[in-house]
Amino acid sequence: MNEFSILCRVLGSLYYRQPQDPLLVPLFTLIREGKLADSWPLEQDELLERLQKSCDGQQIAADYNALFVGDECSVSPFASHWQSEIKEADVRVFLSERGMPLSDAPADHFGTLLLAASWLEDQSEEDESEALETLFADYLLPWCGTFLGKLEAHAATPFWRTMAPLTREAISAMWDELQEENEG
Repeated sequence: MNEFSILCRVLGSLYYRQPQDPLLVPLFTLIREGKLADSWPLEQDELLERLQKSCDGQQIAADYNALFVGDECSVSPFASHWQSEIKEADVRVFLSERGMPLSDAPADHFGTLLLAASWLEDQSEEDESEALETLFADYLLPWCGTFLGKLEAHAATPFWRTMAPLTREAISAMWDELQEENEG
């Protein structure tokens, strides 16, 4: 698994899964113990340290629910909420055509899109970045800035307020990498 895939997998999992999900226990343990930085490919030590200091499971879970869960959530995690041109069905078709296994959950969830980027990266052949570039350009970049800004503004915990700039910088770095690969 390369650095791009690691970033997408970690960030996608944190946004997609409820913080109390047993699958996230090892990840939250890494964050709590300050060990995520050891395998984090970007220079974001200050932000990772802030995550570590604010890694209270109950607070993170309560804030996650208020932010992202239900019709009354303060920050919808779905692309179709922020960008009317993005249709969940189009995202589902795009990912299905590339062989990504999908559940019945909406495919335009922010976490799903990041996990899809990891999956596409892991499945792609050498120098095959077209699908990733399309995912970013058409389904992630048009709305992620607004989404992350709202997350930063509405988060009640330092953990989720920190996740916004951490994610913003990671997405920017990944997009830059995709652009460089395309030019090269």
